[in-house]
Amino acid sequence: MARRKRASMREGPLADLFRSTSDEPSQDPPEFEPRSADDTGGPQGDPVEPEAAAAVPEPSTGVHTESDAASRADALTGPDPEAAGRFGRQDPIEARGQQQEEPRAEDEGPLSAPDPAADTSGLPDAQDRLKRIFSESPPDPRDDGPRYGRQEPASGPGAGVPHTPVIRVIGVGGGGVNAINRMIEAQIPGVEFMAVNTDLQSLQLCMADLTVHIGGDETRGLGAGADPSLGFRAAFDEQDRIKRLLKGSDMVFIAAGSGGGTGTGAAPVIARLARDLGALTVGIVTKPFTFEGSRRQKQAEQGIEALAGEVDTLIVIPNDRLLEVLDQSTPMVDAFQVADDVLRQGVQGISDLVTLPSVINLDFADVRSIMSDAGRALLGIGMGSGPDRALIAAEKATSSPLLETPMDGARSILLSVTGGPDLSLIEVSEAARAVGEAAHPDANIIFGANIDDDLDDQVWITVVATRFDAKGAPARRIEREGRSDRSEREPRTRRDESLPSVGGGDIPEFLS
Repeated sequence: MARRKRASMREGPLADLFRSTSDEPSQDPPEFEPRSADDTGGPQGDPVEPEAAAAVPEPSTGVHTESDAASRADALTGPDPEAAGRFGRQDPIEARGQQQEEPRAEDEGPLSAPDPAADTSGLPDAQDRLKRIFSESPPDPRDDGPRYGRQEPASGPGAGVPHTPVIRVIGVGGGGVNAINRMIEAQIPGVEFMAVNTDLQSLQLCMADLTVHIGGDETRGLGAGADPSLGFRAAFDEQDRIKRLLKGSDMVFIAAGSGGGTGTGAAPVIARLARDLGALTVGIVTKPFTFEGSRRQKQAEQGIEALAGEVDTLIVIPNDRLLEVLDQSTPMVDAFQVADDVLRQGVQGISDLVTLPSVINLDFADVRSIMSDAGRALLGIGMGSGPDRALIAAEKATSSPLLETPMDGARSILLSVTGGPDLSLIEVSEAARAVGEAAHPDANIIFGANIDDDLDDQVWITVVATRFDAKGAPARRIEREGRSDRSEREPRTRRDESLPSVGGGDIPEFLS
């Protein structure tokens, strides 16, 4: 089966880092060729004109003209011995008797000649019937087999037309724009990209399908200057335009680097707009490196807390964790590229499950069941090669240095397994078992398996763990369980009021 070209999981800085540390084509049925009059044994010559057949009726001998017989071709069951060499016919009385329980009185007598005055204008003539019969495709014998795995045609408007989920990735701020540039370079299939920033120069260099410049009056295209309140106001002023652009989305990823101005302040605004439109909203953000300063760290924590109240699922990638796997001689530019690639791997690991045909398939409803109203989540990525490659990849994903806390206690797991054409069912089973052992004993694990022709001896595993128990629950979930006065922070809550009502029309406290 032909597969769409996809972005290979083995490409990019993160893949390099992992390496350094470790249908037959179906046969068409033969073309159906209508038989000529010579093949059927019928008389040769020109066919009788329909007007002549209607104007000159045959006497009531029970024998009909060839034109009359052809007009009944769709009700014939076999040749008549008395009319050899012609189209087989069935006695009209018997044909009517099969459709009626009691014969009518006029049918019990001898056959009478057709009424020349009968109105036959609404009936197709013999030539039209023959053309229709011979133009129909012959039945496919493959349709007679068992219908396992086949979907019966549904009734109703739009039946038989599957809905393709609309997935959009919104890069917010400088870090988010850099991240989606990396995703576009990787050619993630089935995803639309949109960039939102106050920095006009950053948008001019962006490769996204759509770019939105916000805060032009206040920033004059020069960025938010690491001021989250400015980023918030810029997004709030453009909320109507952003909402129109997000309309029709089924799933929205908000990619941003927290701690700055636009990514920290504008991301919660955009997330709420997407959620109010009914989209499954997933935030995937990075925490700044320690060397970026304590002020940026504090702003990042406050921004992440605000974003957590506006998304269904929030995945946080601590950049400091990359220092544990990066070599000391790694240039700073390369370190930031690895951080961007982690965001790309997280988005691709989830979106590929929905957009690509899989050996073990998932649909959008499966992803929604795991990630809707899930709160804080953990993202683990692992790669393995060699005889135990799947097991190695699973162990690396569940004990990834990117995880701030252990994965045990997670009650919902989204598992993506990607391997080459030689990926076996045993390997997928081993990987799923290893991930299940690292989560809660009663965890709901939904997984899919993709085949990447570019992966020769590698298996990549992406794990998204959500719905932690009390031991590993993020602060927002504990507050929701223990306090009712935080209901305004509940995800998926429909608000009739407009965005400013969060702070009574003012900028949120943490942004002031």
